[in-house]
Amino acid sequence: MKLEDVKKLHQKKYRNQFKHYLVEGEHLVLELVKALGDKDASITLYVTEDYLGWAKNVASDFTILVVTEKQMAQISDTKTPQGIIACVPLPDNKTITNRSAASKYIYLHEVQDPGNLGTILRSLAWFGNFSLMLSPNSVDPFNSKVVRASMGAIFHVPIELEVSLATLESRFSEFAYLDMQGTAISDSQFNAYQCYLFGNEARGVPRDALLRVGAHGFTIAGSGKIDSLNLASAVNICVYQLSQ
Repeated sequence: MKLEDVKKLHQKKYRNQFKHYLVEGEHLVLELVKALGDKDASITLYVTEDYLGWAKNVASDFTILVVTEKQMAQISDTKTPQGIIACVPLPDNKTITNRSAASKYIYLHEVQDPGNLGTILRSLAWFGNFSLMLSPNSVDPFNSKVVRASMGAIFHVPIELEVSLATLESRFSEFAYLDMQGTAISDSQFNAYQCYLFGNEARGVPRDALLRVGAHGFTIAGSGKIDSLNLASAVNICVYQLSQ
């Protein structure tokens, strides 16, 4: 891929066109190697001269290309580039299958905030045994802001994209979601579901969809001093509860 095309990968339409996304920084590249191994010639590592020795030691079979500081600044979207960017093939968007009966699915409907999605991915990876499904019109998980916010967790969580609410009925028989008037998540019943629905930061999950699938409402008990929790905070509390 030409260098001028690499910098276009910060835009979703070009990620879809070239079927690649960018992973920037030492920590994220190390997490990438941990998840995928270092023997993958389909991954191109762009490094400045200072990082060449490090790159050869950490990812010997990646395609390693040395670029100037100016070129690195052009393909980076951070103010102070570290000097290492991996160009990684997008994973195939396949239906998540062959998960254990104990595994849980987190479904996010039209989530918009990259920071929220990255934080949620970190929690799913931390506790393990969770898969993530994203509806159409959700933020792209391969957006560089999401990748950074996930701190590498994105490499460890099964993700399925463009999953419409309507298709879930054929895959799951029971659903849970958060509702201020619902059953407390501390109730043992909360763990009995396989698919957990969470909505857009401002609008939540459409009420008609919840009624159609007969989703059961649960609530996170609080002091009552404020009306709601941040989406990522709510998902993270639920994931912790499900992991107990």
